[in-house]
Amino acid sequence: MTALKVRETTLDGVLVIEAPTNFEDFRGSYVELYNRDIYHAAGLTQDFLQDDISTSGRHVLRGVHGDGKTWKLVSCLYGSFYLAVVNWDPGSPGYRRWEGFTLSDSNRLSVLIPPRHGNGHVVMSERAIFHYKQTTQYDRSSQFTLRYDDPAIGIWWPVKTPILSRRDDEVPHV
Repeated sequence: MTALKVRETTLDGVLVIEAPTNFEDFRGSYVELYNRDIYHAAGLTQDFLQDDISTSGRHVLRGVHGDGKTWKLVSCLYGSFYLAVVNWDPGSPGYRRWEGFTLSDSNRLSVLIPPRHGNGHVVMSERAIFHYKQTTQYDRSSQFTLRYDDPAIGIWWPVKTPILSRRDDEVPHV
């Protein structure tokens, strides 16, 4: 069995994970993003219930959203995006700290995001496919939304004028 390569980040519980299998030859590529047995052997035993995909164009920014109960495993199936993760747990010493990651169809990294952390991403390629597994059924009513450009949090984004949904554009600063 392949050993999972996992790297800790500056945020408690947030991990960067290399795809268990990533093979490329003249025909194309084969990538195994998730294998329950390999993840469990590495101590990552979250029970994922739902997979979601969003497709967006260049400079679309989605998020920053999260809730108090859901683990997410985020990856990029196509293109590239910059992912920001924010610790939104007031009981944590890392409260309001954030870290950024570039995920793409070439680096095949995944980021494991624990509950009480928000995540948002901005597309850097012409198009990108954002994929995440989650441990709960989607429930928008239980989510929090943070302003992507809130100076109290200070997330750095690689674009100055992102394309936003009404939900993300109208959220107030904290």
